[in-house]
Amino acid sequence: MTTSLFPEIAGFIATLKQDAISPERREILDPLAGFIQSKVLEDQEIRLNFICTHNSRRSHLSQIWAQTMACHFNIKNVFCYSGGTEATALFPMVAETLGKQGFQIQQLSEGQNPAYAIKFAENAHPVIGFSKKMDNAFNPSSGFGAIMTCDSANEACPFVPGAEKRTPITFEDPKAFDNSPQQAEKYLERSVQIATELWYVFSLIKS
Repeated sequence: MTTSLFPEIAGFIATLKQDAISPERREILDPLAGFIQSKVLEDQEIRLNFICTHNSRRSHLSQIWAQTMACHFNIKNVFCYSGGTEATALFPMVAETLGKQGFQIQQLSEGQNPAYAIKFAENAHPVIGFSKKMDNAFNPSSGFGAIMTCDSANEACPFVPGAEKRTPITFEDPKAFDNSPQQAEKYLERSVQIATELWYVFSLIKS
């Protein structure tokens, strides 16, 4: 039985186009598709941990869109996580951007590092978003794919303990536009890019 995405999210995904992704970028994305495909063929759980320095922006967007795309393409046993080389906080503009794209956002806790429930479908478990180190107990300790979403984490972590495969897929940081008139536009732009590229990755998977 398939789980239907919220209509606004499904409508957005229907507008995505593969030709928005350059051949050079596809070459970067294809190894992640290969990792996922190998797990599907072996009927194994697919654990993906998206890693960035502060686990505040790009890694969360990647985690949430990957889980959403697995649902969209009805690929079972996909479990997406995120972490950093240090813990800070999920930046509020990330939650705001996803809310505007059709996700249901519920803040679960207060404080310097609040937790959010981020839902993409009525009958799917929400993604729990909060900042944590990549080896936090909330994340898998072995048998996962580590996806490095920022250059500094990619350079700082040539080896990720417990990772079965390590794949660099880096994105420009929307943080550069914080507190500027372009902030909302640039966060949306990055979210759309990440959604498009993860849509491409999951579109390649054959069950």
